[in-house]
Amino acid sequence: MIVRAIVKRVFSFFFLTIMGAFLLAGCSKPENMEGYLFAYFTGNGPGQEAIRFAISTDGYHYRALNDNQPVLDSKEISTSGGVRDPHILRGADGKNFYMVATDLYVPEQGWNNYAMILMKSTDLINWQTSVVNIPETYPDQFGKVDRVWAPQTIYDETTGKYMVYFSMRSGDGTPDIIYYAFANKDFTALEAAPKQLYFPPADSNTKACIDGDIISFNGKFYLFHKAEDGDPGIKLAISDKLTEGYQLVSDKRVDCERNRVEGSGVFKLNSSEDYILMYDVYTNGRYQFTKSSDLEHFEVIDEDISMNFHPRHGTVMPITGKELKRLVDKWGSFDDPFVDITSPQLKKLNVDIKGKERTMHLPVKRGTDLKNFDPAFKCWTGFSVSPLGPQDFSNGAVAYTFSIEGKGDAVYQVTSAEDQNPVLEGYYADPDILYSEKTGKYYIYPTSDGFDGWSGYYFKVFSSDNLVDWTDEGIILDLHKDVSWADRNAWAPCIVEKKINGEYKYFYYFTAAQKIGVAVADNPTGPFVDSGKALIDWKPKGINRGQEIDPDVFTDPKTNKSYLYWGNGYMAGAELNDDMVSLNMKTFKTFNVDGTFREGTYVIYRNGTYYFMWSEDDTRSPNYKVRYATSDSPMGKLTIPENNIVIQRDPETNIFATGHNSAIQVPGKDEWYLVYHRFTYPKGVDMPRGSGGFHREVCIDKMEFDENGNILEVKPTFKGIEPVN
Repeated sequence: MIVRAIVKRVFSFFFLTIMGAFLLAGCSKPENMEGYLFAYFTGNGPGQEAIRFAISTDGYHYRALNDNQPVLDSKEISTSGGVRDPHILRGADGKNFYMVATDLYVPEQGWNNYAMILMKSTDLINWQTSVVNIPETYPDQFGKVDRVWAPQTIYDETTGKYMVYFSMRSGDGTPDIIYYAFANKDFTALEAAPKQLYFPPADSNTKACIDGDIISFNGKFYLFHKAEDGDPGIKLAISDKLTEGYQLVSDKRVDCERNRVEGSGVFKLNSSEDYILMYDVYTNGRYQFTKSSDLEHFEVIDEDISMNFHPRHGTVMPITGKELKRLVDKWGSFDDPFVDITSPQLKKLNVDIKGKERTMHLPVKRGTDLKNFDPAFKCWTGFSVSPLGPQDFSNGAVAYTFSIEGKGDAVYQVTSAEDQNPVLEGYYADPDILYSEKTGKYYIYPTSDGFDGWSGYYFKVFSSDNLVDWTDEGIILDLHKDVSWADRNAWAPCIVEKKINGEYKYFYYFTAAQKIGVAVADNPTGPFVDSGKALIDWKPKGINRGQEIDPDVFTDPKTNKSYLYWGNGYMAGAELNDDMVSLNMKTFKTFNVDGTFREGTYVIYRNGTYYFMWSEDDTRSPNYKVRYATSDSPMGKLTIPENNIVIQRDPETNIFATGHNSAIQVPGKDEWYLVYHRFTYPKGVDMPRGSGGFHREVCIDKMEFDENGNILEVKPTFKGIEPVN
């Protein structure tokens, strides 16, 4: 008992001593971080260069506040009318927040500017702002400065001051240099003229560095920055001291991109020892998130990230639950209720929330009991919803009331239905469909989509008994493991089942690195073995455009001969030899198609007519569509009907980019179905710079012919088709 009492007194003494010191230092009792605040801007156009806020509860999924509108008026806080590159920081005292940004309005100034903005707040809502014009404030040292970019702030424990660091350039022909200076006590100005913070290596060919981002890690200071020399990208320099001594770790990029990037931002996840490094892939209008535990080796986690906005160069700061609620109370909106819909029956990619109209549509998987369906709404801090639990959606919309504390209520009409399209869960494109006589099943062989810039590297297959319920059979060909002659851009496969010497064989033609290869298997689900070389890695004579992609294999039911078609920008074809892995070049030809041909040839046979289908426009275009021609043989002259659209976008439903199709006939019946991809719905059409073109979904709708054998235009639907026997 005596020992226990002594221990208790010692513990109490140390606890009170530590807390006393903490409070004397001006710090309040620390609170758990329960969310994240993302400060960003959105672009170079009018109204886009302004500070916006978004929040997250897990560091992965972000929602814009204030309907993605500015939270500060750029015209009031800047000299230019534009504000970019916001960096936000929690103060060391736990009471204040600091934000700095570039004072620049690109539509009028181009890329030349002279000032930055210092901001301070106690509540993240109201901000005291000041402008620091470098050439006006320090004319002797920096009178020729014509770029003051991307300031950031960090607390210096040795001086008890806030250090502001940023890049500057002194006229054309000089490199951008990262400088630093300490802010005054009120965070309204700099105490003295800036000093150079980072000195690039002597062998740097440009010396230009911008967008510095410093984080303290394991007793050292890690400076992530964009270096323009060598392979421009995010580089890392490390020092034992905050204000000097940074040494470049490597001339290699630490970012995981091939494209040019800028605006790195690093933050630690609240619930783990991992860090996020994010950056702006400004060359194609997207953001990339990567994760690391050592801040030197990063892996891309883009598939885990979601945002309902398109940020440019921003930063993320962990926040408390109280701060999260305060932000929601101020800038939460009924047009975008902060709610997660977590039912496992839900097709989550396709939830359609129309805030202005106060409607939601919840597509669900087949077999869901709509009379007793619980969407499982989970509201973020500051929001609430009623009713809760299972509801009857079978007779139409159910009214849900969303509430924001202090702002009142809004009623949404929520509908739910079994939408069969898309038929595959996730991002897939360029579907080729097969009915296997061996197994009596249908199979879809798609492009694995959702990779930026179509950079996927593996192929999968899905099986079904009825064209509606599909099973993921897994990866059947991995370019990194199974193919020696290409390791990237796994696109647009096709397959044929052939009975050879009484045994079924499966010949799988695929695109890799803009070449066409072939792999062989004994079963529709593999394993597939690559032939070891490209089948087509050459352009037809006289063709100087396009790519060698998009194979289609067709077996003529009249002769049992098989043909391969391919091309982007041109349509080529040839008969396959009996081995099915080589071409009979004596039969090779290019087809004379009209100017609508882009890619994605697909051939079917019906009632003595050969139908050649192809895709028009670019897969990134909402107007991507399918057209067709007819012929009297697999290699014959094409006749193009006057009205030859097979499928195209539907402006009524906003289904866009319906293209790169295949088709299937139900065995023994004149019953046909079109298999195609579309932009992911509803978000694909609004994705930046055409990235809906690599976030696509596979759909199936019925295809019909008129009495003269013309293909009737297929209307793309959400409902899809009924199960096929």
